[in-house]
Amino acid sequence: MTLAIDQAAPDFSVAATGPNGNTTVSLADHKGSHVVLYFYPRDNTPGCTREGEDFRDHHAEFKEAGAVILGVSRDSLRKHENFRAKYDFPFPLLSDEDGKLCEAYDVIKEKKLYGKPYVGIERSTFLIDANGLLKREWRGVKVKGHASEVLAAVQSL
Repeated sequence: MTLAIDQAAPDFSVAATGPNGNTTVSLADHKGSHVVLYFYPRDNTPGCTREGEDFRDHHAEFKEAGAVILGVSRDSLRKHENFRAKYDFPFPLLSDEDGKLCEAYDVIKEKKLYGKPYVGIERSTFLIDANGLLKREWRGVKVKGHASEVLAAVQSL
């Protein structure tokens, strides 16, 4: 499936952290709300932590604008639970260990670390409106100021 603005966003059903333990989250669960779906490489790394903290710090404003935030990486639920608790994230973290959600949103890319190529998640964010339509996408995200930019886009819907 190719992603296109103003077309239906790919649905999913993925294991996630929850306020009362682990659960399963799907896009369909959030029909009627805007969804900020952000993909990040790994829990407890500096950039990913900062990004999560920025979304956490703006969480009330996102909620007021009718949006839910969902963070996604390929880390296990156990790692997600620890990461979420450590930084007090008020939103679920989705565990895409098999990579199917990452593939659906085309965020698996070849990257380089110390000159060596590897395949991993390209930091990306998708804004899905209350009707399940993809409204915006950000790829190759730079963390600084990103959450504020996404919030402004949500508020403009």
